[in-house]
Amino acid sequence: MQNPIGIISMQFARPFTRADLPYFAKARELGFDFVELLVPEPGDDLSPADVRRAAEDAGIFTVLAARVNPQRSIASDDADARQGGLDYLRQAVDVAAEMGASIVGGPLYGEPMVFAGRPPVPRSDAEIATRAARTIEGFQAVAPHAEAAGITFAVEALNRFETDILSTTRQACEVVDAVDNPSFKLMLDTFHMNMEERSIPDAIRMAGPRIAHFQANENHRGHPGTGHIDWPAVMRALAHANYAGPISLEPFRRDDDRVALPIAHWRAPHEDESAKLRAGLGVVRNALALAEVDQ
Repeated sequence: MQNPIGIISMQFARPFTRADLPYFAKARELGFDFVELLVPEPGDDLSPADVRRAAEDAGIFTVLAARVNPQRSIASDDADARQGGLDYLRQAVDVAAEMGASIVGGPLYGEPMVFAGRPPVPRSDAEIATRAARTIEGFQAVAPHAEAAGITFAVEALNRFETDILSTTRQACEVVDAVDNPSFKLMLDTFHMNMEERSIPDAIRMAGPRIAHFQANENHRGHPGTGHIDWPAVMRALAHANYAGPISLEPFRRDDDRVALPIAHWRAPHEDESAKLRAGLGVVRNALALAEVDQ
């Protein structure tokens, strides 16, 4: 199993602009194979052509993570928001194709809660069923566009505090199976799985061939090896699932313990984190190597 391992661009800068493209070479120097970027928005100082050129020059590749908001929700009660979600997902595919990326992942259904300031709302059984149907129908509408472009959608389940659409691996698998398109798969993130799954390894094995992207994150979103995630068990489960796709690290530092600090917000690093990033990468690579030996 030769899994490429990458780092999310927000580890270096947010917003990530043309001026930050030299970080691609930094990521390569640290030992990473790819950088995971947020899908550039129209008007951003970051063109797909520039990204593609810089990635090729650095000897890495890119994968994309969708940016969602209530106006881009295929599950929404609002018809304009649903159309906005469909339009955005098609646009993300077009950007990925131009950039040379092959995966667009994330909570593609929209409907963020915490980060959009939307509280959870009690819903009737009929409303829940309607939102589920809209989600599946929306993905069925855009998946052929991804398939034609050679791009894979990787839908992500988030914890219950960040979405009320997909929070468990079982739910994500149900949606992937219902969409029934080879370009529509799922992304798993151990940070969210740590909150929602009885067993992370069992959930990985259940997902099996549906997995297109995997995010290896600690329970506290810090650098791998500094929390309580059982990385050898996680990587053995990925090996059992014959997963050979990309694995990205998404560490969000917690270097400030002041009371009332908005910890969910990205903060720029106050130090050179090269050693921590290399160490976290080593934890994941070593666990992968052990998993291969155990197979």
